[in-house]
Amino acid sequence: MNIVILGLSITSSWGNGHATTFRGLVRGLVRQGHDVCFLERDVPWYRENRDLPNPPYGRTRLYRSLAQLKHHFAREVAEADAVIVGSYVPQGIAVSEWVLHTAGGVTAFYDIDTPVTLAALQRGRCEYLTSGLIPHFDVYLSFTGGPTLAHLERHYGSPMARPLHCSVDPEVHYPQEEPIRWDMGYLGTYSDDRQPRLDQLMLEPARRAPDLRFVVAGPLYPESIAWPGNCDRVEHLAPAQHRGFYAAQRFTLNVTRDDMIRAGYSPSVRLFEAAACGTPVISDYWDGLNSFLEIGSEILVSHSPGETLEYLRDMPDEQRREIGRRSRQRILREHTADCRAEQLVRYLREAAGAKKAVSGRL
Repeated sequence: MNIVILGLSITSSWGNGHATTFRGLVRGLVRQGHDVCFLERDVPWYRENRDLPNPPYGRTRLYRSLAQLKHHFAREVAEADAVIVGSYVPQGIAVSEWVLHTAGGVTAFYDIDTPVTLAALQRGRCEYLTSGLIPHFDVYLSFTGGPTLAHLERHYGSPMARPLHCSVDPEVHYPQEEPIRWDMGYLGTYSDDRQPRLDQLMLEPARRAPDLRFVVAGPLYPESIAWPGNCDRVEHLAPAQHRGFYAAQRFTLNVTRDDMIRAGYSPSVRLFEAAACGTPVISDYWDGLNSFLEIGSEILVSHSPGETLEYLRDMPDEQRREIGRRSRQRILREHTADCRAEQLVRYLREAAGAKKAVSGRL
């Protein structure tokens, strides 16, 4: 297939989880013989923090404005077998309107932030999508599965809503021999609604256990946060450094945004990355978690500072390593970039068939 993707970013992972998702997906599609063109808005904050300025898979093209996008890439969009618009694309509503008017093939909206998007639509304050656009996309690809998919079809009129979760590339994320530096770590950009769970499940345990070592990596944390003395801070980690970061932890923490907890079935890319690296994950709980990794044998759940500390202090190393091994095996079976690429192509072909059937009836 000839596929065009208009996404938030593939060249910079600074302050976003989109880039690593798109990198894996595009790499998987290209490995399977598809032609992929990724169109990214050239904005200052990503221009100044590009950790992959020239992705070695597919074709990446930058554009400075909506007018430049329309002028330079109209033919590319018109002739593609499928055009995918991602969430949080700058001027996303105008971009979607143009794509729906211009594309000759299948159109898809890829929502890497589904619960956040739906909450914003309900408030009437979504900057990159409107409710009225959803029925016009042939398929709605959602980071969130479960009941949300039926809601997208029934309430918003999507002709076809399908899950397309994040993924990992086994060539990038795998176990690495590294001296253990921290008992527990966390990797993620600051978010107001994640911070209370980070505080409860990691920073408070750090305060109670000054003999243990902790680390938080990620940008945009306010200076007002009082970090415990035994918690290191790393401002930003490029994706190439994630594997070594996870390898240096006994456990890693996964915490989830409020909207995603309410929706359930919304695994983060960091959860999959850590598991693929063989690092045992301690997570907050949300509906559907057990459908991705089995609680107790492939992932651990904590509800309190005390429960976190029980894992850190009491779990034998062999049991800890076994959880890491099992989670890695599960991820390699079901959640690699190649698995996602195959899913995506299957959905796009399904949507193309449905579109052709409707056209035939008309």
